[in-house]
Amino acid sequence: MTDHAATDSFSRLHRTFTTHLGIAVGLAWVTTLAAATQAPWVRNIRALIDPMASRVESTWSFLFAMPVVLTLAWLGALYGRETLRELRALPNDAAEFALAAVVAFAVFYLSIDRAVSVLLIGG
Repeated sequence: MTDHAATDSFSRLHRTFTTHLGIAVGLAWVTTLAAATQAPWVRNIRALIDPMASRVESTWSFLFAMPVVLTLAWLGALYGRETLRELRALPNDAAEFALAAVVAFAVFYLSIDRAVSVLLIGG
């Protein structure tokens, strides 16, 4: 594979990844903001969701931590394309973007799961 073909492959995968990550960021924020309108704003929301939980977490951090992480990852991927092109963890572009997609999906899932948990106790 020539350098030009590798560059085109990276650009195509990067464009697809950032588009889908941007959609996930938007969905995470919409769900979080919808949950925030009905959330009980308490100092320890974990006790309302799971009475056996010993960790204290406020409603603010419980709801907004994951969408903020997703947003920062999206902005980093969007504006750091050339840095990502130079820093390779895997030799194959497709495998690297697949790994990034799995991690991004896990954070997206946690964000939605937390918002739904809050919606269930708030409604």
